[in-house]
Amino acid sequence: MAVRRLRSSTVVLGGMGVLAAMITSCGSEPDKRCVDPVSRDKLPSYECKGGGKGSYYYGGSSKNGKVEGGSFNKSAVDRGGFGCSGTGGG
Repeated sequence: MAVRRLRSSTVVLGGMGVLAAMITSCGSEPDKRCVDPVSRDKLPSYECKGGGKGSYYYGGSSKNGKVEGGSFNKSAVDRGGFGCSGTGGG
């Protein structure tokens, strides 16, 4: 009987892990970086506040000081999490 309890506990714990992954992947904010809108060079965060020359770039990745693969439009970035719906964009 102890084996049966162990199996049912494993199923419950595994199901909770899947549920947690679904919730966090769908509700997470995309990464945002402060970048120059023309060159896409990364800038210090203060450049995106108070009339600086930077804009926020959502998602994507950073390579050699430049960002790529995301969007300046936050709503166009799709996290692609398990069970999420939405339209991707770039």
